[in-house]
Amino acid sequence: MTERPNINLKTFCMSEYDVLKRVILCQPQYMTIREVINETQKHFKNEGIHIERALEQHGEFVKTLKENNVDVILLPYHKKYPEQVFTRDVGFTLGQTIFVAKMATEVRSGEENILKQWLEDEEISYYNLIEERIEGGDVVIDQNTIYVGLSNRTEEKAVEQLQRLLNKFDVIPIPFKEKYLHLDCVFNVVSPEVALIYPNALTQKQIDFFAARYDLIEVSEEEQFQLGTNVLCIGNKRVLSLPVNKNVNKQLRDRGFQVIEVDITEIIKSGGSFRCCTLPILREA
Repeated sequence: MTERPNINLKTFCMSEYDVLKRVILCQPQYMTIREVINETQKHFKNEGIHIERALEQHGEFVKTLKENNVDVILLPYHKKYPEQVFTRDVGFTLGQTIFVAKMATEVRSGEENILKQWLEDEEISYYNLIEERIEGGDVVIDQNTIYVGLSNRTEEKAVEQLQRLLNKFDVIPIPFKEKYLHLDCVFNVVSPEVALIYPNALTQKQIDFFAARYDLIEVSEEEQFQLGTNVLCIGNKRVLSLPVNKNVNKQLRDRGFQVIEVDITEIIKSGGSFRCCTLPILREA
Protein backbone atom coordinates (compact mmCIF):
# COMPACT_ATOMS: atom_id res chain seq x y z
CA MET A 1 0.00 0.00 0.00
CA THR A 2 2.91 2.34 0.67
CA GLU A 3 4.44 2.01 -2.82
CA ARG A 4 2.71 3.59 -5.77
CA PRO A 5 2.36 1.25 -8.76
CA ASN A 6 2.93 2.45 -12.32
CA ILE A 7 -0.73 2.83 -13.26
CA ASN A 8 -3.06 5.79 -13.57
CA LEU A 9 -4.83 5.82 -10.22
CA LYS A 10 -8.07 7.51 -9.24
CA THR A 11 -7.07 7.61 -5.58
CA PHE A 12 -3.70 7.93 -3.85
CA CYS A 13 -2.45 9.93 -0.85
CA MET A 14 0.71 9.48 1.16
CA SER A 15 1.05 12.87 2.82
CA GLU A 16 -0.49 16.24 3.59
CA TYR A 17 1.94 18.02 1.25
CA ASP A 18 2.36 16.14 -2.06
CA VAL A 19 0.88 17.83 -5.16
CA LEU A 20 -2.90 17.87 -4.81
CA LYS A 21 -4.60 16.67 -8.01
CA ARG A 22 -8.16 15.82 -6.97
CA VAL A 23 -10.21 16.84 -3.95
CA ILE A 24 -13.80 16.63 -2.67
CA LEU A 25 -15.61 19.71 -1.33
CA CYS A 26 -19.22 20.66 -0.58
CA GLN A 27 -20.78 24.13 -0.77
CA PRO A 28 -22.01 25.63 2.54
CA GLN A 29 -25.55 26.09 1.25
CA TYR A 30 -27.21 25.12 4.55
CA MET A 31 -24.37 25.81 6.96
CA THR A 32 -25.59 26.81 10.39
CA ILE A 33 -24.44 26.45 14.00
CA ARG A 34 -26.94 23.91 15.28
CA GLU A 35 -24.83 22.32 18.02
CA VAL A 36 -21.73 24.11 19.34
CA ILE A 37 -18.66 21.94 18.60
CA ASN A 38 -15.68 24.11 19.61
CA GLU A 39 -14.61 27.52 20.94
CA THR A 40 -14.79 29.17 17.50
CA GLN A 41 -18.39 28.09 16.96
CA LYS A 42 -19.27 29.04 20.52
CA HIS A 43 -18.04 32.59 19.91
CA PHE A 44 -20.19 33.01 16.78
CA LYS A 45 -23.28 31.11 18.00
CA ASN A 46 -25.44 34.21 18.43
CA GLU A 47 -24.07 35.99 15.35
CA GLY A 48 -24.77 33.04 13.07
CA ILE A 49 -23.57 32.42 9.52
CA HIS A 50 -24.11 34.77 6.57
CA ILE A 51 -24.82 32.13 3.93
CA GLU A 52 -24.41 34.34 0.85
CA ARG A 53 -21.02 35.52 2.07
CA ALA A 54 -19.99 31.95 2.94
CA LEU A 55 -21.01 30.75 -0.54
CA GLU A 56 -19.10 33.57 -2.19
CA GLN A 57 -15.97 32.81 -0.17
CA HIS A 58 -16.28 29.08 -0.83
CA GLY A 59 -16.59 29.85 -4.55
CA GLU A 60 -13.34 31.86 -4.39
CA PHE A 61 -11.70 28.93 -2.59
CA VAL A 62 -12.82 26.51 -5.33
CA LYS A 63 -11.65 28.95 -8.03
CA THR A 64 -8.22 29.20 -6.39
CA LEU A 65 -7.87 25.41 -6.30
CA LYS A 66 -8.82 25.14 -9.98
CA GLU A 67 -6.36 27.90 -10.90
CA ASN A 68 -3.70 25.71 -9.29
CA ASN A 69 -4.66 22.71 -11.47
CA VAL A 70 -6.66 20.88 -8.82
CA ASP A 71 -9.70 18.91 -9.98
CA VAL A 72 -12.54 19.85 -7.59
CA ILE A 73 -15.51 17.56 -6.97
CA LEU A 74 -18.53 19.17 -5.30
CA LEU A 75 -20.76 16.75 -3.41
CA PRO A 76 -24.52 17.50 -3.39
CA TYR A 77 -25.60 19.40 -0.29
CA HIS A 78 -28.63 18.61 1.87
CA LYS A 79 -30.57 20.78 4.30
CA LYS A 80 -30.39 18.21 7.10
CA TYR A 81 -26.56 18.37 7.17
CA PRO A 82 -25.50 21.87 8.39
CA GLU A 83 -21.80 20.97 8.63
CA GLN A 84 -21.48 19.21 5.29
CA VAL A 85 -18.97 21.83 4.09
CA PHE A 86 -16.38 20.03 6.26
CA THR A 87 -15.79 17.10 3.91
CA ARG A 88 -12.47 16.14 5.52
CA ASP A 89 -14.21 14.48 8.45
CA VAL A 90 -16.31 12.13 6.33
CA GLY A 91 -13.31 10.15 5.11
CA PHE A 92 -9.59 10.06 4.43
CA THR A 93 -7.32 8.58 1.77
CA LEU A 94 -4.35 6.43 2.81
CA GLY A 95 -2.31 4.93 0.02
CA GLN A 96 -4.83 3.82 -2.60
CA THR A 97 -7.67 3.29 -0.11
CA ILE A 98 -10.43 5.74 0.72
CA PHE A 99 -11.67 5.08 4.22
CA VAL A 100 -15.24 6.24 4.85
CA ALA A 101 -15.46 7.40 8.43
CA LYS A 102 -18.02 6.66 11.10
CA MET A 103 -19.37 10.05 12.16
CA ALA A 104 -19.42 10.62 15.89
CA THR A 105 -22.41 12.95 16.28
CA GLU A 106 -26.05 12.84 15.31
CA VAL A 107 -25.86 16.21 13.53
CA ARG A 108 -23.35 14.72 11.05
CA SER A 109 -24.53 11.12 10.90
CA GLY A 110 -25.58 10.32 7.32
CA GLU A 111 -23.10 12.60 5.54
CA GLU A 112 -20.97 9.54 4.84
CA ASN A 113 -23.76 8.04 2.70
CA ILE A 114 -23.48 10.94 0.23
CA LEU A 115 -19.76 10.30 -0.13
CA LYS A 116 -20.35 6.56 -0.56
CA GLN A 117 -22.93 7.22 -3.26
CA TRP A 118 -20.47 9.39 -5.21
CA LEU A 119 -17.71 6.79 -4.87
CA GLU A 120 -20.04 4.06 -6.09
CA ASP A 121 -21.18 6.20 -9.04
CA GLU A 122 -17.53 6.77 -9.96
CA GLU A 123 -16.77 3.06 -9.43
CA ILE A 124 -14.17 3.89 -6.79
CA SER A 125 -13.77 1.24 -4.11
CA TYR A 126 -13.66 2.24 -0.45
CA TYR A 127 -13.32 0.76 3.01
CA ASN A 128 -16.26 1.45 5.30
CA LEU A 129 -15.15 2.02 8.91
CA ILE A 130 -18.40 0.96 10.53
CA GLU A 131 -16.99 -0.61 13.71
CA GLU A 132 -15.25 2.23 15.55
CA ARG A 133 -15.84 5.96 15.75
CA ILE A 134 -13.33 8.05 13.77
CA GLU A 135 -13.33 11.32 11.77
CA GLY A 136 -10.87 12.47 9.12
CA GLY A 137 -9.97 15.70 10.91
CA ASP A 138 -8.09 13.55 13.41
CA VAL A 139 -6.00 11.77 10.75
CA VAL A 140 -2.75 13.49 9.66
CA ILE A 141 -0.56 11.63 7.16
CA ASP A 142 3.21 11.86 6.67
CA GLN A 143 4.32 9.02 4.40
CA ASN A 144 4.41 5.82 6.46
CA THR A 145 3.49 7.64 9.67
CA ILE A 146 -0.16 8.29 10.49
CA TYR A 147 -0.94 10.55 13.44
CA VAL A 148 -4.43 9.98 14.82
CA GLY A 149 -5.87 12.43 17.32
CA LEU A 150 -7.77 10.96 20.25
CA SER A 151 -10.76 13.24 20.71
CA ASN A 152 -14.45 13.04 21.47
CA ARG A 153 -14.84 12.27 17.74
CA THR A 154 -12.16 9.57 17.41
CA GLU A 155 -11.68 6.74 19.90
CA GLU A 156 -8.63 4.63 20.70
CA LYS A 157 -10.26 1.46 19.34
CA ALA A 158 -10.35 3.13 15.90
CA VAL A 159 -6.58 3.70 16.10
CA GLU A 160 -6.09 0.04 16.94
CA GLN A 161 -8.33 -0.95 14.04
CA LEU A 162 -6.34 1.26 11.63
CA GLN A 163 -3.07 -0.24 12.82
CA ARG A 164 -4.41 -3.74 12.13
CA LEU A 165 -5.58 -2.71 8.66
CA LEU A 166 -2.45 -0.72 7.83
CA ASN A 167 0.34 -2.97 9.02
CA LYS A 168 2.92 -1.21 6.79
CA PHE A 169 2.15 2.14 8.42
CA ASP A 170 3.15 3.41 11.85
CA VAL A 171 -0.14 4.59 13.38
CA ILE A 172 0.55 6.90 16.33
CA PRO A 173 -2.24 8.01 18.71
CA ILE A 174 -2.03 11.68 19.77
CA PRO A 175 -4.22 12.68 22.74
CA PHE A 176 -5.02 16.41 22.98
CA LYS A 177 -7.42 18.70 24.81
CA GLU A 178 -10.87 17.74 23.57
CA LYS A 179 -12.25 21.28 23.34
CA TYR A 180 -10.19 21.77 20.16
CA LEU A 181 -12.34 19.17 18.37
CA HIS A 182 -9.91 17.61 15.86
CA LEU A 183 -6.15 17.09 15.69
CA ASP A 184 -5.87 19.31 12.58
CA CYS A 185 -7.08 22.24 14.68
CA VAL A 186 -3.88 22.02 16.76
CA PHE A 187 -1.34 20.19 14.55
CA ASN A 188 -0.69 19.91 10.83
CA VAL A 189 2.23 18.78 8.65
CA VAL A 190 3.00 21.06 5.68
CA SER A 191 6.24 19.51 4.36
CA PRO A 192 8.58 16.64 5.26
CA GLU A 193 10.44 19.09 7.52
CA VAL A 194 7.85 21.61 8.77
CA ALA A 195 4.70 21.33 10.90
CA LEU A 196 2.30 23.78 12.54
CA ILE A 197 1.46 23.29 16.19
CA TYR A 198 -0.63 24.89 18.93
CA PRO A 199 1.36 23.82 22.02
CA ASN A 200 -1.32 24.67 24.61
CA ALA A 201 -3.46 21.77 23.39
CA LEU A 202 -0.74 19.16 23.89
CA THR A 203 1.49 17.81 26.64
CA GLN A 204 5.20 18.66 26.78
CA LYS A 205 5.99 15.04 25.91
CA GLN A 206 4.00 15.32 22.68
CA ILE A 207 5.54 18.70 21.84
CA ASP A 208 9.03 17.23 22.32
CA PHE A 209 8.05 14.22 20.19
CA PHE A 210 6.99 16.48 17.29
CA ALA A 211 9.97 18.84 17.80
CA ALA A 212 12.33 15.89 17.25
CA ARG A 213 10.67 15.24 13.89
CA TYR A 214 9.84 18.71 12.53
CA ASP A 215 10.75 22.36 12.50
CA LEU A 216 7.69 23.51 14.45
CA ILE A 217 5.84 26.75 13.72
CA GLU A 218 4.07 27.62 16.97
CA VAL A 219 0.60 29.09 16.51
CA SER A 220 -0.60 31.68 19.03
CA GLU A 221 -3.87 31.38 20.96
CA GLU A 222 -5.43 34.11 18.80
CA GLU A 223 -4.42 32.44 15.54
CA GLN A 224 -5.49 29.01 16.79
CA PHE A 225 -8.92 30.51 17.42
CA GLN A 226 -8.76 31.60 13.75
CA LEU A 227 -7.72 28.00 12.91
CA GLY A 228 -4.15 28.92 12.01
CA THR A 229 -3.00 25.28 11.91
CA ASN A 230 -5.82 24.31 9.57
CA VAL A 231 -4.09 25.27 6.33
CA LEU A 232 -4.17 23.22 3.13
CA CYS A 233 -0.92 22.35 1.38
CA ILE A 234 -1.39 21.77 -2.36
CA GLY A 235 2.17 20.69 -3.10
CA ASN A 236 5.52 22.26 -4.02
CA LYS A 237 5.45 24.29 -0.77
CA ARG A 238 2.22 26.07 -1.74
CA VAL A 239 -0.17 26.58 1.17
CA LEU A 240 -3.68 28.04 1.35
CA SER A 241 -4.11 30.13 4.50
CA LEU A 242 -6.32 32.89 5.91
CA PRO A 243 -5.13 36.50 5.42
CA VAL A 244 -5.91 37.26 9.10
CA ASN A 245 -3.30 34.76 10.34
CA LYS A 246 -0.39 37.10 9.64
CA ASN A 247 2.16 35.48 11.95
CA VAL A 248 1.55 31.96 10.62
CA ASN A 249 1.80 33.25 7.05
CA LYS A 250 5.03 35.15 7.76
CA GLN A 251 6.65 32.13 9.39
CA LEU A 252 5.65 29.94 6.44
CA ARG A 253 7.05 32.48 3.96
CA ASP A 254 10.26 32.74 5.99
CA ARG A 255 10.67 28.99 5.42
CA GLY A 256 10.23 29.27 1.66
CA PHE A 257 6.51 28.53 1.34
CA GLN A 258 4.27 30.29 -1.16
CA VAL A 259 1.28 31.35 0.95
CA ILE A 260 -1.91 31.74 -1.08
CA GLU A 261 -4.25 33.88 1.00
CA VAL A 262 -7.99 33.25 0.59
CA ASP A 263 -10.60 34.79 2.88
CA ILE A 264 -13.01 32.15 4.18
CA THR A 265 -13.61 33.83 7.55
CA GLU A 266 -17.38 33.36 7.26
CA ILE A 267 -16.89 29.60 6.98
CA ILE A 268 -14.51 29.37 9.93
CA LYS A 269 -17.30 30.70 12.16
CA SER A 270 -18.62 27.16 12.01
CA GLY A 271 -15.38 25.76 13.39
CA GLY A 272 -13.26 24.66 10.42
CA SER A 273 -10.95 26.09 7.78
CA PHE A 274 -9.17 24.98 4.58
CA ARG A 275 -8.14 21.49 5.68
CA CYS A 276 -11.54 20.80 7.22
CA CYS A 277 -13.26 21.80 3.96
CA THR A 278 -11.27 19.44 1.73
CA LEU A 279 -11.07 15.66 1.29
CA PRO A 280 -8.04 14.91 -0.91
CA ILE A 281 -8.36 11.70 -2.89
CA LEU A 282 -5.36 12.08 -5.22
CA ARG A 283 -1.93 13.55 -4.54
CA GLU A 284 1.20 13.02 -6.61
CA ALA A 285 4.75 13.18 -5.23
